[in-house]
Amino acid sequence: MNILYDESVDGVLPDVDKSALLLALQTQLPDLKILHEPEELKPYECDGLSAYRTTPLLVVLPEHLDQVQTVLKLCHERKVPVVARGAGTGLSGGALPLAKGLLLVMARFNQILHIDPAARTARVQPGVRNLAISQAAAPYGLYYAPDPSSQIACSIGGNVAENAGGVHCLKYGLTVHNVLQVDVLTVEGQYLTLGSQALDAPGLDLLALFTGSEGMLGVITEVTVKLLPKPQTAKVLLAAFDSVEKAGRAVGDIIAAGIIPGGLEMMDNLAIRAAEDFIHAGYPIKAQAILLCELDGVEADVHDDCERVQHVLALAGATEVRQAQDEAERVRFWAGRKNAFPAVGRLSPDYYCMDGTIPRRELPGVLRAIAALSADYNLRVANVFHAGDGNMHPLILFDANQPGELERAEALGGKILELCVNVGGSITGEHGVGREKINQMCAQFNSDELTLFHAVKAAFDPSGLLNPGKNIPTLHRCAEFGAMHVHRGQLPFPELERF
Repeated sequence: MNILYDESVDGVLPDVDKSALLLALQTQLPDLKILHEPEELKPYECDGLSAYRTTPLLVVLPEHLDQVQTVLKLCHERKVPVVARGAGTGLSGGALPLAKGLLLVMARFNQILHIDPAARTARVQPGVRNLAISQAAAPYGLYYAPDPSSQIACSIGGNVAENAGGVHCLKYGLTVHNVLQVDVLTVEGQYLTLGSQALDAPGLDLLALFTGSEGMLGVITEVTVKLLPKPQTAKVLLAAFDSVEKAGRAVGDIIAAGIIPGGLEMMDNLAIRAAEDFIHAGYPIKAQAILLCELDGVEADVHDDCERVQHVLALAGATEVRQAQDEAERVRFWAGRKNAFPAVGRLSPDYYCMDGTIPRRELPGVLRAIAALSADYNLRVANVFHAGDGNMHPLILFDANQPGELERAEALGGKILELCVNVGGSITGEHGVGREKINQMCAQFNSDELTLFHAVKAAFDPSGLLNPGKNIPTLHRCAEFGAMHVHRGQLPFPELERF
């Protein structure tokens, strides 16, 4: 990847008079919480991709819509870039602030506004935690399906911005499949409602366009999500394999058998051992790989599906297949998987979490290729997959205190993403592009496609003020690099460069 974050977009942005901006904010919004001292700004210098940091010019924490609207209007008038941020759990540098820009933190918009059990919907503010929605809906026998591993902390606004998934997205879909309506403010402070609380809305599907747009098109102020009835029953099977290739093939075999699990996750031996040592989930630590397969629905169907899946797993070469005996064991099985990231963090001073998507049929070959790349770069890789939908999260272990290891980890990550593209996949499944993967955007998309992306950006944000430097490289930054390559340089900003 060779991403040099000290050559950031701030280098091509116009200077902002911090004192004048601070005075204008304090004058127009005397009740607005503004952070401007160095020690106040330091906690906001990165998101979950903590290897790269930038201290923002100012941080504002609004509590009311009119405050957000006024901040955006003021920044638009003064040509001040704005980066919106929620809980800061993102893993692609999407909420990385700008040294010459304002960081708009929406964390105080944390109210569940209304739950309609008859319509099975919930209206929530963007700062509401993912898990809090399900907790609030539980008394009605409902829940919110997308469940990222960070669901205890991540906010719904960030989920919409990144189109987050989770372990149950194979059956129930990503955020885009579970959101009905999003209220946003444009960079000029104009209110827009995208989508509808009805099943569909007239006109172009701007809701789907906005979901996953990574804060580049507008600022989310309210979200209406779908709620689902809790399944009558859910059973989890744990299958152990003596090779990762066999486990990878078993994933395709399950889907080919016409079975769509509620969740289908894979972990390799390094991840298994780390999770077991951390959570004590009952994983077989000698297995080279395990699959966790959750089947949910009505009792009779789940019972039949469990028998069918056990048969498929046995034919695929599983050395052991175990069904969780009770709800407590089911929760432990999933706790091990959902805590795989922090568990692996105990094995190494640092790790780099990748996020790519591949066709399920390519799993065995891609796993072999990742093992070969791991050996070539002399860095350990723990593999954790949303295997059912091909979304993989290789965790590259390194020590940033050792000269050159961070750069090797970045280069290895770039090769893994390019591998995903080469087999017909994508450079991201749910973490987004942000600043992390902007090089690999050039490997996935051609110049016509990138030009179209810039046109969409310009339609919503003609001044280029919202989250500049993220997601989409300019054409001159892409040169020969396999398919294409990106050079650090200027980013789309109207006063300086037009795409």
